Amino acid sequence: MNIIIVASSNATPTTFDLKSWRVRSPIAAAVAGFAILCIGIGVVATCAVSSSRDAALRKLAALHETIAVQKTALDGLETASRRDMDALALQLGSLQAQATRLNALGERLAEIGKLGDGEFDFTKAPALGGPEDASAAPHPLDFDLAGNIGALRDQFAQQETELTVLENLLLDRKARNELVPSGYPVSTSYIGSPFGTRVDPINGQIETHLGLDFAAEIGSEIKAVAPGVVVFAGDRPGYGHVVEIDHGNGYMTRYAHNSANLVQVGDRVKFGQVVAKVGSSGRSTGPHCHFEVWLGGKPVNPYAYVKGKIKPV
Repeated sequence: MNIIIVASSNATPTTFDLKSWRVRSPIAAAVAGFAILCIGIGVVATCAVSSSRDAALRKLAALHETIAVQKTALDGLETASRRDMDALALQLGSLQAQATRLNALGERLAEIGKLGDGEFDFTKAPALGGPEDASAAPHPLDFDLAGNIGALRDQFAQQETELTVLENLLLDRKARNELVPSGYPVSTSYIGSPFGTRVDPINGQIETHLGLDFAAEIGSEIKAVAPGVVVFAGDRPGYGHVVEIDHGNGYMTRYAHNSANLVQVGDRVKFGQVVAKVGSSGRSTGPHCHFEVWLGGKPVNPYAYVKGKIKPV
């Protein structure tokens, strides 16, 4: 096979015989070189594309790692915030409990102290007000909320201690007042003989009368004028059947000339409890209750106690 190349109409044609190895070798070499060039270009392009993809993958992996680190930090912040909120919630619950105890204690104190209705209403928040402070600044970001809650808790604890002491004092005063004799020992009666110097109704001589005589029908109920413990129940010369009650705080009351004693030594009696029946036993001109009040081992005029005018504090 021959290839004829004519450069121009006047030029001599050039003939290549493809069967000759001298012709085929250069052509084969050229084709091979071209093929190698194409392969090289392809390899270079492939390397370039592969290198760009790897770089992109590396950047993507680094981005994923950064996101993971940020997510971990965010989870930690969320956990810490939740923990702080839980701690604040616990502290708030504790403060609410202390406030409830203080309100209950305040209500008891108002009741014990017999304060007027509505003077202290612990079911409502106290009214607040005042002019606005133009120089006031908002709370800074580093405002020590936990520290202020702790200080408020300490203040509540101190106030609770002080109010508890005050409550104990008021309760003690109330208990002492309840032990003070008060009222008539016989409901349906009147004072027939006063305390102090008088003419003896039997012998007509001047004597000292240590109590009050309450005239009443025989068998009428004699009641304790204060709570206490029976320290004597029996007969005494001149008094007949007698009941004596120790009320504590230095007070003792005596009920005499009874027709019957209804309590025994050691019995605890309440205010208003029936302890005996009106009679005329002992040195007596008729049925009545002889009533005495002793304070600190000495007889005192029962009149003020009967009228409820003695209220020591």
